Amino acid sequence: MTLTDDRVADGMDSLRALEPRGSDLRDLLAMVSSYVCSTVDDISNAPASQYRDVAEVLRDAKLRGDPPLAGRPLDDVRHDVGRAASIGVNPASPGCLAYVPGSGLVSAAVADLLIGVLNRYVGQAFAAPGLVALECDVLRWMADLFALPARAMGLLTSGASIATFSALVTARTAKLGDDFLSGTLYVTGQTHHAIAKAARLAGFPAAAVRIVPVDRRLHMDVASLRSMIRQDRDAGKRPFCVVATAGTTNTGAIDPLAAISDVAVGEKLWLHVDAAYGGFFILTDRGRALLSGIDRADSLVLDPHKSLFLPFGTGALLVRDGELLRHAHSVDQPAYLQDGGDYGLPNFGDYGPELTRDARGLRLWLPLQLHGVEAFRSALNEKLDLARLAYDELRADPHLEVLGPPELSIVAYRMKGNDAARADSAMAEVLRRVNAEQHVFLSSTQIDGRYVGRLSVLNHRTDRSRVLEATGALRRHAAMVVQELP
Repeated sequence: MTLTDDRVADGMDSLRALEPRGSDLRDLLAMVSSYVCSTVDDISNAPASQYRDVAEVLRDAKLRGDPPLAGRPLDDVRHDVGRAASIGVNPASPGCLAYVPGSGLVSAAVADLLIGVLNRYVGQAFAAPGLVALECDVLRWMADLFALPARAMGLLTSGASIATFSALVTARTAKLGDDFLSGTLYVTGQTHHAIAKAARLAGFPAAAVRIVPVDRRLHMDVASLRSMIRQDRDAGKRPFCVVATAGTTNTGAIDPLAAISDVAVGEKLWLHVDAAYGGFFILTDRGRALLSGIDRADSLVLDPHKSLFLPFGTGALLVRDGELLRHAHSVDQPAYLQDGGDYGLPNFGDYGPELTRDARGLRLWLPLQLHGVEAFRSALNEKLDLARLAYDELRADPHLEVLGPPELSIVAYRMKGNDAARADSAMAEVLRRVNAEQHVFLSSTQIDGRYVGRLSVLNHRTDRSRVLEATGALRRHAAMVVQELP
């Protein structure tokens, strides 16, 4: 069928609409820049969480349904984006002290804009050798932080979940081969559930994930680990991997990495370290001491979107022997890639599950270049100090019991009282009231069947005044709730 001249003209108009140029592009970027600047300027005053208008926002017809046939003005769209983002948790807020916050460096967002415009493909090195080399340098910097050997290789991922999946696939391939269903791996009840999920995706039955007891401080009990490995071998199982955590989500506990490594070496197990939360504290003197033994890991997972403050969607995997990582993930290259040159660089598509991937390295490289490593070191030292401040404030309260001094930047606490159910109910009510004020946002967990509050300091914008505001609110509402109890 031949298009008429009118239809050709309409088609060209539509194509031009997809590629703004000149003053149109400058106007678009100016409006986005203004919105970003005002958002960042107002972050300190924005609610840390907001759920009051959820139903209203979700009913908004402009936010739901099919896209329009004709384009809408940018200012209208920007308003709708802001409205959609106004409900829920605001991790960018300095008052967000829940879960393990990811505060989002603006400089990394600038990197994302640059990469989005450049739109380079880095699954194969020949397609963008300069950007692949840049990403390799960032990975090597991380490997050097943990004293991994020159043969180590890594990968930037969308987060710790995919990185953990690749780590377990690599361990499975290296230690078990194709017949792996009798393999067992060892975690604790404090290990992040990403491990169990990755094990399932890697083909293991649920019974393959063995739960090792913990000590009073919630660290893996090494004697129990040894005993369970030997029992499993006697039962015909094939122990192949132990997972140590460098900073649990619940309390920030660090497993005894050196002792667990000794067991792994003696039993010929793969040692995987989940350092998604705590790993980058190695930039500090205190963190380096606490993480002693992490350099012996066969693989370790990091989340730059946690303790390097980058936007969500930035994880990392490091493997001691990069060839094992490549062997676990690569297949024969198809003929349609035969035209690519060899620049002595890795093809990232051979080291992970993704073939198509964006140039994630720039969102880490650019902030490191602009701010310098010392800025990140100082920020992490401040978070350690602020967590200790929160601990001191809360343990001085007559109504609150702190579960111990923070190992990293998480403080766990609960209400005092001989009646556990009553104390747990009171703690839940205290957190509800604190969060309702919207200045700070706190989360909870369960430890030994008890309701426990958490205060997690890992936002680069969180300062002393905000931590004192959070602890002050906790103490104030704890006193009121206790007075109101029958």
